[in-house]
Amino acid sequence: MATQSPKAEQAPPSDKAGKRGKGKEGGAGREAKPKAREGKPRLQVHYETVVRGRLAKAFGLDNPMQVPRLTKIVLNVGMGDAPKNPKQLEAALDELERITGQKAVITRAKKAISNFGLRAGMPIGTRVTLRGARMYEFLDRFVTLAVPRLRDFRGLPTKSFDGRGNYTIGIKEQMIFPEVDFDKVEKIHGMDITIVTTAGRDDMAMALLREFGWPFRSETPIRVG
Repeated sequence: MATQSPKAEQAPPSDKAGKRGKGKEGGAGREAKPKAREGKPRLQVHYETVVRGRLAKAFGLDNPMQVPRLTKIVLNVGMGDAPKNPKQLEAALDELERITGQKAVITRAKKAISNFGLRAGMPIGTRVTLRGARMYEFLDRFVTLAVPRLRDFRGLPTKSFDGRGNYTIGIKEQMIFPEVDFDKVEKIHGMDITIVTTAGRDDMAMALLREFGWPFRSETPIRVG
């Protein structure tokens, strides 16, 4: 009668199947992608899951690349007296960084203007350009927190488009942003906020902003989420 050798009894089972199984799961990095989606800003998720389909249906767009989307948001603070008051420019720079969560840059004069005592290269303000997640986060905070704090607010204008699907609005006081510390404000100043889209047309850009809950004048804003 044949007997099994001790070596055969001690031989460990092959773990090739286990390795294959680990390979499928292991892609723990691959499986992590849905979690990254959950971490996206609220308005970005809203655009990808709701807005894109609505706009495609409303404008009869078969190609997904034709559906308008946000490209960037630019915040610009102009300070004509910046050369004489560098402290105020530094304060505006700090405020803009607090509002956007991104480092701001100093804008400089491109050419000399003798009437204003301005020479080329002089600092005249500060600017921030937001893209991606920070763009959506700022838009969300602006619509839900900052805009309602505007004095005598009755809605944002509908005629601030440039004919190519971009929207610019002027804010008179930076105090509407909750990130600004009243005690540290050197000077009350305004800013221009430009929303750049791929729409190419004002009506499509307006529909896009409306889907984000943009409070246009004489309209009831759409509730998001």
